[in-house]
Amino acid sequence: MSEWMSALSLTKPVIQAPMAGGLVTPRLASAVSNEGALGSLASGYVSPQALEKQLIEMKELTDRSFQVNLFVPEERQMPEAELVEKWKARIPRAKDAKPFSDLKEEWNDFEEKAELLIRYGVKACSFTFGLPPEETAEKLKKSGCFLFGTATTPEEAKAFEERGMDAVILQGIEAGGHRGSFLPVKGEPALGLMALIPQAKDALNIPVIAAGGIFDRRGVQAARCLGADGVQVGTPFLLCEESSASPAYQKAIAESKGADTRLTTLFSGKQARGIVNQFMKTYEADEGKTLPYPLHNTLTKPMRGHAAQSGDAEYMSLWAGQSAAKLEGPTDVKTVLEELCES
Repeated sequence: MSEWMSALSLTKPVIQAPMAGGLVTPRLASAVSNEGALGSLASGYVSPQALEKQLIEMKELTDRSFQVNLFVPEERQMPEAELVEKWKARIPRAKDAKPFSDLKEEWNDFEEKAELLIRYGVKACSFTFGLPPEETAEKLKKSGCFLFGTATTPEEAKAFEERGMDAVILQGIEAGGHRGSFLPVKGEPALGLMALIPQAKDALNIPVIAAGGIFDRRGVQAARCLGADGVQVGTPFLLCEESSASPAYQKAIAESKGADTRLTTLFSGKQARGIVNQFMKTYEADEGKTLPYPLHNTLTKPMRGHAAQSGDAEYMSLWAGQSAAKLEGPTDVKTVLEELCES
C-alpha cells in the first residue's frame, strides 16, 4: 500500500476529483469514501456557511477520510470599464450577476474555509490555482490534515513540495474542468500525462497522483507504470446516480464523441476543458479577450444556472475530460471504482 493511502486509510488508489459548481455533494463524496477511495468536496463558489453544512452532512454519512478542495486567490488587474460593459451586454442574463468580489474578500473566504477544515477535523485538503500561504499550510498540517497541491508542470509540482505538501496531483492537459496552472512557462503549460508524470516523479520526493483522461483500469495501470502513486478521476463520477449533475449535462457526456472537448476561457476567464456547445461556438473569436477569473465567471453564472434549470446544455459549462467519449452511463460509484481498480 502506498504511503499516501496508508496515511488516509484508503483501500483504493483513487481520488474523486473535487468538481466545483455544485456537481459534487456529500452524497457522492461520501459514497466514494465508503468504498475505500478518497471522496472530495469542492469549496469553490460555496460560502463558508454552506461548506460547514456539507461538512456536517459528510460526518453523518461516512467515518472514512475525505478531502476538501480550496481555490487559492490570484492577483489580477481590474479590466477597463468598457470591456466589462461589453461582456455584460453580450452574455445572456449577465445583468442578473452579483457584484464582483475583490481579492481581500476572496482571501477572507479562503482562510475562513481553512479554519472550518481544522475545526471539523477534515483529513485531507487540496489546493488549486496556486500555493497556499505558508502559515495556512502549517496550521492545517498541525491539525493532522494531509495536503495535496494541483500542478500542471514539474516546476509547479516542485513548488508545492517546497511549500510542504504531502503529495502532488499532476493535472495533464487531458483533464476536464479548470486548469490549475499558476507559474509562467516558456511555452504552453499543456503537458499530457505521459510526459508530465515521469518528469515530476523524478523531480520530487513525495507521492504523485495522476489526473486527466483516466476512466478505467487501463488508465490507472498506465499512470502507475509511469510512476504515479494513485489517480484522480472526475468525469466518470458525473454519470453516477449519486452525482448532482443535471440530466442535460449527463446526456451531453454520454453522447459526446472523441474530439468534442476543448479548452476555453469563455465561461470563467480561465482555461477549462469542456464539451463544445453553442455558447463556445458563438464567442470562439473572443477567446483570450475575456475578463480575468473570477470576474468573467461571475457574469456567466446566471446564464449557466438558468441553462441547468431549463435543461439547455448549449449554455452550460459542460466540463469533461478527453475520455468523455468512452463513457455511456448511467452508472454508480461502486461500478466506477470497480472498473478503475479491476486487476
